[in-house]
Amino acid sequence: MSENRTLIAYATRSGTTEEYANAIASVLRDDFKMQVDLVDLKKNSKLDLTEYRNVIVGSGVRMQRMHGQGSDFLKKDFGNKKVAIFLSSLEPKNEAMKKYIDKILEENTKLKPISIEVFGGRMRLLGRTSQDKSDISKAKEWARNIARQLTESRN
Repeated sequence: MSENRTLIAYATRSGTTEEYANAIASVLRDDFKMQVDLVDLKKNSKLDLTEYRNVIVGSGVRMQRMHGQGSDFLKKDFGNKKVAIFLSSLEPKNEAMKKYIDKILEENTKLKPISIEVFGGRMRLLGRTSQDKSDISKAKEWARNIARQLTESRN
């Protein structure tokens, strides 16, 4: 297992969560020289986690539901890996945490994320953006904040 190898696994439908995942990966690679693999859970949900020290899981929320691939992935046993979670949602952070993340943490009591964040989402109807609360700069700032935790030596 590489010391700083990090998996960013994400579930998206309209692409907003993928944009966040790419921004986070860019910060970890460019600013912190970490090895990062990006995986779209829709294309590959059966991942071998043994090669990773850190796992970042991102999921979009659509129609009052977290993407199934994202919530299913968070039910895994991550062992002693450092895990961080982010959502892209039009709902306020506190509401999204309560509706989606708290439920997962209740079901998977072994999951102890080092950080959880909710970034603004984007809604598209008939090919046009009707709401856009996305903020890539917030995702980059979050990535800088968690990078230090991800690169700390294990106790």
